[in-house]
Amino acid sequence: MNNNSSTSNGVGKTLFDKIWDRHVVQKVNDGPTQLYIDRLYCHEVTSPQAFDGMRDRGLRCFRPQQIFCMPDHNTPTHDQDKPIEDPVSKNQVDALSRNAKDFGLTHFGMMHPSNGIIHVVGPEKGLSLPGMTIVCGDSHTSTHGAMGAVAFGIGTSEVEMVLASQCILQQKPKSMRISINGKLGKGVTAKDMALFLMARLTTSGATGYFVEYAGEAVRALSMEGRLTLCNLSIEMGARGGFIAPDETTFAYIKGREYAPKGEAWEKALAYWKTLRSDDDAVFDKELSFDAADIQPRITYGTNPGMGISIGECIPETSEIAEKGRAGFEKSIRYMGFSPGECLLGHAIDYVFLGACTNGRIEDFRMFASIVKGRKKAENVVAWLVPGSWAVDRQLREEGIDKVLADAGFEIRQPGCSACLAMNDDKVPAGKYCVSTSNRNFEGRQGPGARTILASPLVAAAAAVTGRITDPRELMDD
Repeated sequence: MNNNSSTSNGVGKTLFDKIWDRHVVQKVNDGPTQLYIDRLYCHEVTSPQAFDGMRDRGLRCFRPQQIFCMPDHNTPTHDQDKPIEDPVSKNQVDALSRNAKDFGLTHFGMMHPSNGIIHVVGPEKGLSLPGMTIVCGDSHTSTHGAMGAVAFGIGTSEVEMVLASQCILQQKPKSMRISINGKLGKGVTAKDMALFLMARLTTSGATGYFVEYAGEAVRALSMEGRLTLCNLSIEMGARGGFIAPDETTFAYIKGREYAPKGEAWEKALAYWKTLRSDDDAVFDKELSFDAADIQPRITYGTNPGMGISIGECIPETSEIAEKGRAGFEKSIRYMGFSPGECLLGHAIDYVFLGACTNGRIEDFRMFASIVKGRKKAENVVAWLVPGSWAVDRQLREEGIDKVLADAGFEIRQPGCSACLAMNDDKVPAGKYCVSTSNRNFEGRQGPGARTILASPLVAAAAAVTGRITDPRELMDD
């Protein structure tokens, strides 16, 4: 790893500077910047108070055509055509529908063909585009940075600010570039890249920075892989993460519903091709890693930075810095693990494929490639949840549903599902879940649930063996 810190006063501009500067409305002396926002996404959890504030002040949305709403956190992943049973979830979902109607906003409600997890739907609809500023009342808004956009999560009061003015007050973060050079090995995915970075940088290592991902291994990622990598930027403490758009980005966007068409496409494309950091741009911090050092990974603790390569053992307490030992010991006690324990072969109870991290079509393709011709382990409960109805349609068009059904798996309806315990999909206390989601905090997937974060390949290997298994053992050469 190379670590080169400096100040952002070079001749050239970083890509972050280019997008940020283009959106500055005004600067407040000794204060924040008023930044124009191109796209606001609203879901049902963080928007109700914002809409109430708008009503209290007698305000309308300044640019309603720039705002898109959909429920995802509280939506059940079964029987979505029936009323939601949980009264709290039902109230929040109903409130979003009512607020969108009252304020004249586009709303993709439950069972709408465009519904899904907001961070999956935005890119696949062509709503998230290069050069944009994008916000949502959700920390994983950084996902949209994969499109070459500056995207970040905001609080409820800031949601109200954008509803009212299409602007936000923000302190400009510092810039960091993380380069991953070389080629990824067999069975290594974008999720493993992110888990590797979190372990190396820790969950606070990028605090105060906006991260640009670069290098051969990053450029080789599909758009789905890039979305996964950027999704997890927040778990390193970063304000957000993004990737310069290229031909992979442009090919993904072209023809999507809200993407520019005709002459507008050519004009947009010409601008998008300018969106890169200048060769002489200087970052506040630069880090470089070798892709060959990254293996399939799992977590063993209760934050995403507590991770190891799948064949490694949990560190000994003596290997942990003294100030972190109490937290380390508390974490592995919660998980039921021991210092120095190797987790290969450890029995698991649940597998979750989905979330805004790994609920896209490529993730289902990877999962199916492992389980094809095999059977789900009898001791495993598996929740396979598409990130949107569009993903659901595509996996059925490709016959992935039949591969999964033959192996004993069922596909649930789209939603955030077991990523967090805000719907019916809760992992019981004490049970181990190999999860493709983004967080493994205590109780994140249900009170007392034990979460092991992993890629779709690792999750699939666990689903058919009933234990933590290196997916490379089940992959064809």
